[in-house]
Amino acid sequence: MVTIRLSRGGAKKRPFYHIVVTDSRSRRDGRYLERLGYFNPVATGGESKLTMDLERADYWISQGAQPSARVENLMKQVRVGAEA
Repeated sequence: MVTIRLSRGGAKKRPFYHIVVTDSRSRRDGRYLERLGYFNPVATGGESKLTMDLERADYWISQGAQPSARVENLMKQVRVGAEA
C-alpha cells in the first residue's frame, strides 16, 4: 500500500520533516516515490513552517494512497491557509 507520511531529517533536538509518498513497507527515512513538501516544527524568524503541494497530494490520494494522521492534519492547515 502507498502512504503519505513524514520522513525525519535535521539534527538532534532540531527536527525537520519531509512529506513523502512511499510504499508502506519501506523504512521511515528510506526510499520514497515523491516528495510533496516539508514541515519544520521549530521554524523561527523568517523560516517557513510548512510547505506542501496539495495538487500532487490529492492526485496520490485519488490513486489510493493513505495519508498518516499527522499528514492529514497538516493538509488541513495548508488548505485553511490557502483559503485565507
